[in-house]
Amino acid sequence: MLYDLIIIGGGPAGTAAGVYSARKKLKTLVLTPDFGGQSAVSPDIHNWIGTQSISGSDLAKALESHLRAYEGANCVIQTGQAGRVVGLAKSGDLFVVTTADGQSAEGKTVLITAGSVRRKLAVPGATEFDQKGLTYCATCDGPMFADQDVVVIGGGNAGFESAAQLLAYCKSVTLLHKNADFKADKITVDKVLANPKMTGILNTEIVEVKGDKFVTGLVYKDKISGEIKELPVTGIFVEIGFLPNTAWAKNILATNDFGAIKIDALNQKTTTDGIWAAGDCTDALYHQNNIAAGDAVKAVEDIYRWLHLK
Repeated sequence: MLYDLIIIGGGPAGTAAGVYSARKKLKTLVLTPDFGGQSAVSPDIHNWIGTQSISGSDLAKALESHLRAYEGANCVIQTGQAGRVVGLAKSGDLFVVTTADGQSAEGKTVLITAGSVRRKLAVPGATEFDQKGLTYCATCDGPMFADQDVVVIGGGNAGFESAAQLLAYCKSVTLLHKNADFKADKITVDKVLANPKMTGILNTEIVEVKGDKFVTGLVYKDKISGEIKELPVTGIFVEIGFLPNTAWAKNILATNDFGAIKIDALNQKTTTDGIWAAGDCTDALYHQNNIAAGDAVKAVEDIYRWLHLK
């Protein structure tokens, strides 16, 4: 079967795109190993618009249920290995998508919403206390740490932006960075560090996450003095970068130095005519569930116009 649109990914972006595409009667194929995206592991999400509180697993189920309501002639869904994309190529005016089970599908257009995976903190205790005081999203989980002492790991713009958010409700925020200078823009660094509740520490090496049932502290090494120190904190926010799920797409479109797909923010188009992208796999400035869903809808609107007016 030749599809009008092949959507790659089943997070908020991919699901939103699938619903809109099916409603527009486009012959759509949605390929995803599973549903929910990064938020599937979050215990409690408070910023999914229209829902005051929902677990990541329940959000994943809701996304899948919504999309499957349109499953049929105009919406085919493949999951597991049949939904795990391993290749993307151009064949004439069409695109060929290959999945991990060795099958392939042809489409007139492609929308990549494959998301990304955050770089994980690799020290003792980091896995044990993941989502038990250690988190990778200040926007999602920050309000749960109101009036508590927390630490941010990472000295880039993302780290300082997370710190700025946390300062709105936390008792204190300490930011640790591994290098001798912060990577974030100087104006951002100066503004955030000016807050009396904020402390920034350079030349650090994270040693261990400590806790009982939940995080109780973070151990780090001063790389200059060699001294081992411990911060008594109840929250740890990790901002050490992310890895877009785009390795299979780099041969056909442009990505930045981190592997994020370059897009035109006006319409989500990539550098390859006929391919759009939305969500955390792109070089968009902000990455959030609601933004990803909205950008994917924007892409489908543009795809529909492109298919019917080209």
